[in-house]
Amino acid sequence: MNERLLSAIRERLPGLEVLEREPLKNHTSFRIGGPAALVLLPASVPELKTLCALLRELGEEPLILGNGSNVLAPDEGLERAVIVTRRVSAMSAAEGVITAECGVSLTKVSGLAAQSGLTGLEFAYGIPGTLGGALIMNAGAYGGEMKDVTAWVEWLDGDLTEHRSEGPELDFGYRRSRFRAGETVLRAGLRLSPGDAGEIQARCRELTEKRRASQPLDLPSAGSAFKRPKEGYAAALIDEAGLKGYAVGGARVSEKHAGFIVNGGNATAHDVRRLMEEVRERVRERTGIELEAEIRIL
Repeated sequence: MNERLLSAIRERLPGLEVLEREPLKNHTSFRIGGPAALVLLPASVPELKTLCALLRELGEEPLILGNGSNVLAPDEGLERAVIVTRRVSAMSAAEGVITAECGVSLTKVSGLAAQSGLTGLEFAYGIPGTLGGALIMNAGAYGGEMKDVTAWVEWLDGDLTEHRSEGPELDFGYRRSRFRAGETVLRAGLRLSPGDAGEIQARCRELTEKRRASQPLDLPSAGSAFKRPKEGYAAALIDEAGLKGYAVGGARVSEKHAGFIVNGGNATAHDVRRLMEEVRERVRERTGIELEAEIRIL
């Protein structure tokens, strides 16, 4: 696969950065994952679209990552091409709307909003993901979600037809949206409200301190390991089951926030999967509640 793809990429996209046998731990916030056959780093929406088309022409289904902040990559790696979008990151603000590309980080988008005196995106300041991933999973925190601010999204379907969706078409729900496997978010418009830049920046700083005080930001993780169940909160259920600090290999339930599984330094994907299953089983046995993974397991 590599030589055929490499030859086609060099011909069609000679400036594209290509990494061969690149460890996925370098592209995930968990710092876990073996080598991908190819890691491809487009620098613009046109490059991303061309790359998706090229891979599909060659019969390859690309895996697309942003910051890899809610994924667990396998220890053995992946024999496929992985597109990392974090360089597809242009953004601008005009007339109350921030237009941003899929690979820009949520912190940078919300920082631009604050500097521009636009309120509504403060909740996203400090969320480690990219805009594309945040839209796909309707990321949220501190009472805000992407659905509250998203005006429109431009995206590619599995046949590489470009669409622009807005309003109810986006079908946002708790940690979900209308986007499915094989579809690619390109860019979006976020409609915000005028506000005082100083107050907005102060709110961003306040939420940053809350995160530092309550979340294990000093250790690699993939954020919340489980979705909020209909009954209660995952972190509380895990804590009440006596699982804070519980470990399998190098992976353990954070002592600071039981909703996080952290990499203590040498965790494997196998460790994380086993730990997640044991946590689910203990909570199920104690409460009858079935926890659903929020981490995307590749």
